[in-house]
Amino acid sequence: MCTTEIIAFAKANTYFEKLNTALIGLSVDSNSSHLAWLYDIYQKTGVEVPFPIIADQNGNIARRYGMISNEVSTTQAVRNVFIIDDKGVVRAIFVYPMNVGRCIPEILRTVEALQTADKYNVSTPANWVNGNPLITPSPQTYSELKERVNQIEQNRNGMSWYLSFQNVGNNEEENRKEKSDKK
Repeated sequence: MCTTEIIAFAKANTYFEKLNTALIGLSVDSNSSHLAWLYDIYQKTGVEVPFPIIADQNGNIARRYGMISNEVSTTQAVRNVFIIDDKGVVRAIFVYPMNVGRCIPEILRTVEALQTADKYNVSTPANWVNGNPLITPSPQTYSELKERVNQIEQNRNGMSWYLSFQNVGNNEEENRKEKSDKK
């Protein structure tokens, strides 16, 4: 990872934690090299990196995940991001070229979109952010299709039987409500 990216991830770590997500770095450098790098970042910026960075000196892990292309280099990894769920399933992969830094807000948005889609059994539309309407699953039968058309006409919440939307509330509002209900 580039230094600016490790700093950005470190600064965003609390946002990932709020989404019940843990960050892990992987680098083909040695553990000693990582320690020196992290200490240098701290000395120059005051930022402490709160997540582990795995030393993958021989590149075995990086190669297994397709992060190193032997046609390009035997040691330089592309900047990949893997979003892996709590069942160990890779849900999304971002692949950035060496000269383009990662976009932390988009990674956070994707984690939140995956969690929201799973929780409500819906899909997220293009450019979705928390609080925006979600795409309702398509009807599976003709009677469900007719019911959906009626709902759209009544609620004005879609453009056709195959594309309708629903609001499920803002996750932050739900979290506050859940906390107050527990008191």
